[in-house]
Amino acid sequence: MTTETLRTAVVRRRSATFGRARIRPVLTHLALAAAALVMLYPVIWMVVSSLRPGNEIFREPGLLIKDLEISNYRVGWNALTEPFTRYLLNSAAVVFGAVLGNLVSCSMAAYAFARLEFAGKKFWFSIMLVTIMLPIHVVIVPQYILFSQAGWINTFLPLIVPKFLATDAFFVFLMVQFIRGIPRELDEAARIDGCGKAGIFLRVILPLMVPALATTTIFTFIWTWNDFFSQLIYLTDPKMYTVPVALRSFVDATASTNWGSMFAMSVVSLVPVFLAFLLGQRFLIKGIATTGIK
Repeated sequence: MTTETLRTAVVRRRSATFGRARIRPVLTHLALAAAALVMLYPVIWMVVSSLRPGNEIFREPGLLIKDLEISNYRVGWNALTEPFTRYLLNSAAVVFGAVLGNLVSCSMAAYAFARLEFAGKKFWFSIMLVTIMLPIHVVIVPQYILFSQAGWINTFLPLIVPKFLATDAFFVFLMVQFIRGIPRELDEAARIDGCGKAGIFLRVILPLMVPALATTTIFTFIWTWNDFFSQLIYLTDPKMYTVPVALRSFVDATASTNWGSMFAMSVVSLVPVFLAFLLGQRFLIKGIATTGIK
């Protein structure tokens, strides 16, 4: 009886353990799904609101749509002084210049900090890291004065030119960490084959930096596309507005706000960001995982 009782207890314990092992992943996935739903609810609500009549957006709770109002997209596209295509093209121009500037300047600065030897290297690297801690509100006034004296206000130059001067220290640091993970033996082999410092950078380092460059591209695209403060400061002509500034124009404090059209154009503005993240997610994860930033 003692042996049978012991066997029965062991079988029950194994069954209970097996049951918990099967239930635990299910509960984990349910918890993750619930958390994802909570985080995505504002986006889902915005998409639903873009398909509702304006007078029902804040009256009807939940996500049910009684009257489908697709015309919000047509009205919103032409609701401002310029068609919304103009603002999308303006944002695309700023994003393209910012991405190109960060890729060129930050990669060169990172190569210098990671591979070259020059006077005050550690000091300047520390200064570069300190700039990451400075909020944009600290430097926006002197920058505005400088660009105003240069006659760059109401142009895209204040939003693009600084990117070619490696002002985004975060990306410089990210690329430095990546280059430090590349074996120096590759540099020595290229030097033996007759490559100089520029040749090593262009033929050896740069092709191996694809994950870091992809990460820089995605982050720069998302941050520049969604940037509102800087673009609001420097762009004053409605024809020069980018997407975030144009969306702000839908809200009128002196008249009724067309919420349906604003939400419709907000959904349109999210599509490029969603596609950029969807297409570059693999490179983004790989780039962050291989740069030491974890």
